[in-house]
Amino acid sequence: MFSGGQDSTACLAYALDKFAHVETLGFDYGQTHKVELACRADIRAEITKLHDWGDRLGDDHTLPLPALAEIGGTALIGSNADEGGEIKMMENNLPSTFVPGRNLLFLTYGAALAYRRGLDVLVGGMCETDYSGYPDCRRDTLDALETAINKGMESAISIDTPLMHIDKAATWALAEKLGGDALVALTLEHSHSCYRGDRDHRHAWGYGCGDCPACQLRAAGYERWKAS
Repeated sequence: MFSGGQDSTACLAYALDKFAHVETLGFDYGQTHKVELACRADIRAEITKLHDWGDRLGDDHTLPLPALAEIGGTALIGSNADEGGEIKMMENNLPSTFVPGRNLLFLTYGAALAYRRGLDVLVGGMCETDYSGYPDCRRDTLDALETAINKGMESAISIDTPLMHIDKAATWALAEKLGGDALVALTLEHSHSCYRGDRDHRHAWGYGCGDCPACQLRAAGYERWKAS
């Protein structure tokens, strides 16, 4: 499950280190930070230069999910406050960047694709330790979904979440462990996390506006990792 962000880049490295064959899947759902999709090709090209990962990296897939944009009401889809563009906490104590059903749909579509491709593990960057509070990032949610998927498809597909119980500092450390300085540099230069899609401002931790929750989490994690 490869968005082109820091977390999914670490997960791609994790998958390439662990499995003999890896395919990547991204989604175009009308996100305001659609630039992340453009980053995916550069990351895939650069990561093949590390270890023997080039021999393990297979096809890339991008699936459109326009229904999420049509539903709207989130700061990740639409460009103004009436469409949910303002990043703030909502009355339900969830951030306005929460896209209801997004990860549930991503993983269901991913499982369907894996089923057709003869694959049986979905690797995702969901995390409930150092995150924006999304309920579909929790492990209990994914356990329930994994059960439903396998009952509904008579399959044995597992959802592997290597970042679930670590923070962003540990995610930077994982990248260094898996791919050394080269993978850290690749993540800094080519991955994208900023919700506003800002690729104009370069910081020590990578590109982004520096103000949105995704940038703040990434920057704080990088600083803690560098200080450790």
